Amino acid sequence: MKRILFVSSEVYPYIKTGGLADVSGSLPAALQGLGHDVHILMPGYKDIVDQIRASARHRSIRIGASVEIVETEYPGTQITVWLVTHGQYFDRHGNPYMNPEGMPWFDNADRFGFFCRIAVELGMNRLGFKWRPDIIHCNDWQTGLVPALLEEEPLRPATVFTVHNLAYQGLFPPEAFQRLNLPARLWSMHALEFHGQLSFIKGGLVYADRITTVSPRYAQEIQGNEHGCGLSGVLTARAGRLNGILNGIDEHDWDPATDSRIPHHYSADDLSGKALNKQILQQRLNLAEEPGRALLALVGRLVLQKGIDVLINALPELMKLPIQLVVLGSGDKSFGMALEGWSRLNPEQIAVQLDYDEDLSHLIEAGADIFLMPSRFEPCGLNQMYSQHYGTPPIVRNVGGLADTVTDTTPETLRTKQATGFIFEEANANDFLRAVKYAIELYAQPELWLSLQKTGMTRDFSWHNNAVAYLNVYDLALQDHASPLNTSPRLAEFS
Repeated sequence: MKRILFVSSEVYPYIKTGGLADVSGSLPAALQGLGHDVHILMPGYKDIVDQIRASARHRSIRIGASVEIVETEYPGTQITVWLVTHGQYFDRHGNPYMNPEGMPWFDNADRFGFFCRIAVELGMNRLGFKWRPDIIHCNDWQTGLVPALLEEEPLRPATVFTVHNLAYQGLFPPEAFQRLNLPARLWSMHALEFHGQLSFIKGGLVYADRITTVSPRYAQEIQGNEHGCGLSGVLTARAGRLNGILNGIDEHDWDPATDSRIPHHYSADDLSGKALNKQILQQRLNLAEEPGRALLALVGRLVLQKGIDVLINALPELMKLPIQLVVLGSGDKSFGMALEGWSRLNPEQIAVQLDYDEDLSHLIEAGADIFLMPSRFEPCGLNQMYSQHYGTPPIVRNVGGLADTVTDTTPETLRTKQATGFIFEEANANDFLRAVKYAIELYAQPELWLSLQKTGMTRDFSWHNNAVAYLNVYDLALQDHASPLNTSPRLAEFS
């Protein structure tokens, strides 16, 4: 049995801004299900802590004048969750990273630097909890200083660092390095310095015993210039310790046969409930109730990464097709305004909601016919897996985890019943439209479409196999850390 401290800035159902939260809830539960002792550490954002103190079993442990750790249990498991509270850093409402104006909180370096130091203290069993992990599993830039700071510690735990999205790096001006009182040796191009800035993510990439990404394709992509975000040299140098492991999905929360958030259940054996969900979705969003029209949907952040501009550029031609379109998400205000403009011009054909709604996202997966993910890059993606599970074949770009999880529809894959969606190559309206038109052509052939749906619905996207893959990486991290030949990464050259 391994003792694992899972460190993340967001964990579903406590708080969620993206796929990191889903993984940070599902993977620890899967690891515990395999017999391991898992604890989760996350910031104690005010809204979460208030809810836990009001309704859940918990205890509070004060570890300083302004610092308290609230201990509770992850829902449906025996996993201990530690939430780090701090009046100055986390006692604020709203988004964990952004202020109400949509800009990063001015003190994010201090907030997450403090969080990393608490993770180190817990990992070294210096806070009186009488529990010491074998592995500290860190996630994304908000936890990147943990492996770097642990290098100062004798008898430290082994470390694993997962890159969920390399585009978000935790970059701060050099004054932040001094303010955080980090060891002087870390201000180096071989450590945390990145073109004159402090880079949190480099702490994980340079110092963790093992690095993982959230799909095999993305692990390869980030070693190249197009997707490496300026860090391809670091990742290429550490390629021997880099593994790509697909995310899984929570098949209890995302199962059309049991999903409590949708009005009509259905399965691969009987999809009749899907048409009823479509009707309710159309009613809820004031779309024309036309069962024969293909209902296309996109759920996600309205940012360039997600290819929202590709969708918008394709709208003049899309509106000529027998389709409806639903968009749920928030992000770039200019994208949101453009989508709302199209919705006003075509109110019975396009519905747009510019704030995230978990219940509506489930209804969209259950009621839509086709799911859209025209991403420029996609480390893993979860919605394309949810969509296949819900009999909603996705249209995706040939990148990252999308390529790893969707089997393109061709005459051959249809014949062999392997097809689960549609893949296009370039992030432009023409390639995207070709895929949409092909999907609509097949949608008009009920027998072929039903076969496509059933193939996707029977795919295994559960966490079990992926959790086993993480356990293998933990074994490698422990071996690397214990090896007398281990020279925790001192990179000679970055790009």
